[in-house]
Amino acid sequence: MIRFKNLKLAAGLLLASSLFSSTAFAQDNMRIALVVKALGIGFFEAAAKGAEEAAGELGNVEIIYTGPTDTTAEGQIEVINSLIAQNVDAIAISANDPDALVPALKKAMQRGITVISWDSGVAEEGRQMHLNPSSNALIGNMIIKLAADHLPDGGQVAVLSATATATNQNIWIDEMNKVMGDYPGIEVVTTVYGDDLADKSYREAQGLMQSYPDLDAIIAPTSVGIVAAAQAVDDAGKSGEINVTGLGLPSEMAGAIESGASKSFAIWNPIDLGYSATMIAHALASDKAKAEAGSEIPMGRMGTIVLDDTTSGAMADPFVYDSSNIDEFKSIF
Repeated sequence: MIRFKNLKLAAGLLLASSLFSSTAFAQDNMRIALVVKALGIGFFEAAAKGAEEAAGELGNVEIIYTGPTDTTAEGQIEVINSLIAQNVDAIAISANDPDALVPALKKAMQRGITVISWDSGVAEEGRQMHLNPSSNALIGNMIIKLAADHLPDGGQVAVLSATATATNQNIWIDEMNKVMGDYPGIEVVTTVYGDDLADKSYREAQGLMQSYPDLDAIIAPTSVGIVAAAQAVDDAGKSGEINVTGLGLPSEMAGAIESGASKSFAIWNPIDLGYSATMIAHALASDKAKAEAGSEIPMGRMGTIVLDDTTSGAMADPFVYDSSNIDEFKSIF
């Protein structure tokens, strides 16, 4: 009987050891939260694929893809607080507001969580570094160039942005305004905001066409707004008359290129963006790199990023899509 008890004890110890080893292995997994502006947006879903690709290369990395249901700072703050409670290793966030998220993200950093922003930035005190998808100056020039290239005699252009507080949108529009002197005859008549909601962006585009009957182009530097604006132009029977351009996804803009509602648009590869954000977050969280001015941080197959005085850096140049290449990319992202 004593021997049987010892066997039971040995078996119990073996089971406990097995459970401990499994728990220890699970704890070795680095958990990186990819926080997006809102769930259900194709651009961010593509970024999540890139994050999973990076996790597969790194090994022992779990990606938590999350975000609010609408593009509000309040929704993202709730998500951040939940991630703090889960004690994740890193948060990589595309911000709905540069300042409102700072207190919650500072709390995360105080708890030892690595915090970076990507795509749409957070104020410096609320993150360790920021990953711009491209150079802000290049993007600003690109979005107006896309419209101007098809208006050799000049014309009226309107901007349909995301939220009024979206860091990236505002910077790109500012950079666009700086180079307007290079595009004589092009007049930016107004900027409106669709809040990255398809229905509101559609209504704003309709309003632009009603308010400016001589409108020649709508620039939407947002993947949600550009699709909605193209649909509004097509529904109004003005495809080929009003050119919708800006930043969009090939898979979502292929129909607009085919209908003539859009002649061309640009975007960096969101898969690469999610991949790079994950690689950077991992490098910082594992102390393989430091987020400080002049630092070079590895991004796997995307090379390295060099941080400037604001601890920000650019991933790559935007790429133009039109009828010559849309079929090649529309099935990819």
